[in-house]
Amino acid sequence: MPEFSLIEQPWLRARLGDSRVEPLGLADVLARAGEITEIVVDLPTQFPALLRQVLLPVVVDALGAPADRRAWAERFGQGAFTEDEKEKINAYLHTYRERFDLFHPETPFGQVAGLRTAKDETKGSGLLVATQATGNNVPLFSSRSEADPPPLTPAEAALWLLHAHCWDTAAIKTGVVGDPKVKSGKTTGNPTGPLGQLGVVVPIGRTLYETLLLNIPIGVQGRLGAPQWTRSIGPAWETRTAQGLLDLWTWQSRRIRLIPEQTADGPRVCQVIVAAGDRLAATPDWEPHTAWRVDRPAKKSAKPGPLRHTPGKAIWRGLNALLAVEASDTASFKTSELLDQVNGLLADELIDERYPLRAETFGMVYGNQSAIVEDVLHDLLPVPIAALRADGDVRDVVLDTAEQAEQLAHAVNRLSDDLRRAAGLDPIPWDRGQRPGERLLYLLDPVVRRLLHGLREVTDAQTLDRGVLGWELTAHRLALQVADSIHATVPESVFAGREVRKPDGTKEAAYPLGVAEDTFRRKVDRILPRAAEHRRRLPPTGEEDT
Repeated sequence: MPEFSLIEQPWLRARLGDSRVEPLGLADVLARAGEITEIVVDLPTQFPALLRQVLLPVVVDALGAPADRRAWAERFGQGAFTEDEKEKINAYLHTYRERFDLFHPETPFGQVAGLRTAKDETKGSGLLVATQATGNNVPLFSSRSEADPPPLTPAEAALWLLHAHCWDTAAIKTGVVGDPKVKSGKTTGNPTGPLGQLGVVVPIGRTLYETLLLNIPIGVQGRLGAPQWTRSIGPAWETRTAQGLLDLWTWQSRRIRLIPEQTADGPRVCQVIVAAGDRLAATPDWEPHTAWRVDRPAKKSAKPGPLRHTPGKAIWRGLNALLAVEASDTASFKTSELLDQVNGLLADELIDERYPLRAETFGMVYGNQSAIVEDVLHDLLPVPIAALRADGDVRDVVLDTAEQAEQLAHAVNRLSDDLRRAAGLDPIPWDRGQRPGERLLYLLDPVVRRLLHGLREVTDAQTLDRGVLGWELTAHRLALQVADSIHATVPESVFAGREVRKPDGTKEAAYPLGVAEDTFRRKVDRILPRAAEHRRRLPPTGEEDT
């Protein structure tokens, strides 16, 4: 089988500034990082796997991490790698050239050469593909069966290889020769890949170069360690702690072997072996790509735990965690090290508060004891850097906006409950069906995102006030729109209301239509005080939401 060099072969699809997508090898991607706006992938969760398993460790191991904020700012301001840096990166890649060959007979990238089972069995390549049906993992919209493995091109196989190391499902894995922990041809108790245990948060810049810099922690020279391609890895595995950042990023959570074959269309991977790999003893508290939950009250010795994303919940609804840049004894959350780092750069005036920073979030929802993939979570949110100031007005507006949206959803749900009781019906259970508050949050989603995008350009209090008023007026209009749809679903009999019986047997009059409506509108006015004041100032013939 001919070599497939990840350094030279065009296995990455790079979107350039003019929106063209060009296939490039690793060396060219890094050389042109200042021109590239995005790496195009088949599944969103492939990007953080590529970032951590290849791009970041190559750059950091070849060039080192910035020693302090000023050194970081100087590199960031370059906008691209210098010629000297490119030469160092190329020299580094040349040193490890054989290690970046996907099909090398002795050191295939991210794999174990000669990995085999006692009976020389293999499985279909779909085992690597999160969206492919294999064993108990049967995605809802899979178009292939386990008996019809996808013929992966080398480029596709490389990306899914990285993805498996980061996100693979848990439970039973194939037992292989050379693994002393194999029992009855298998290993049990395997956790998911390390990213599957996190709510991944990745700061995103205008170009790939800026994204790389935004994802390199400052001042970590003493805890870098070494990436996986600098050492030999066999079929045996162990439970251990990460020996530095580069070890964590390139963690080999599985022992894998890609089995290529020549076809009329070129080399394809249809069969693989995926066995147990190293297990993290614990997620280190210096893991840079996650926010943290801090249980309070807690012992001083207690450590925060990684904060996972909530399925079906837009990331802006968790801004209190994303913007938790200053930990305190009463804090429930702590933001990621990388966003906290941006806050420090802002404080030192080393990054413009109008810089168009985005936060891209990734997560995996597993089911059946984490043995199957149920859903992939992905979101991309504009982040006003000024909102990272712990005592800033923009921060207050951002957090207030998210809280107002939640309160409006609760008010709409309460209106629905009152009208359903008045009609002799039970309220919609919170865990069944779609409650009207969720419809409102769906309508508010693009409005919140536009506000966050606009806040990145705000430089004065007057503009900030106009933005807040615009948000509140739009939110008020949408809340009434959803309320009207609720009214349309109830019969005329709710005008007078009905008596309902409490669990203790006593009677309570259900809210009649007028009372329910009045209560709802008063709640909305309390939640959106600027919109309420604006409407009070309108002349009698004025429109409400202008």
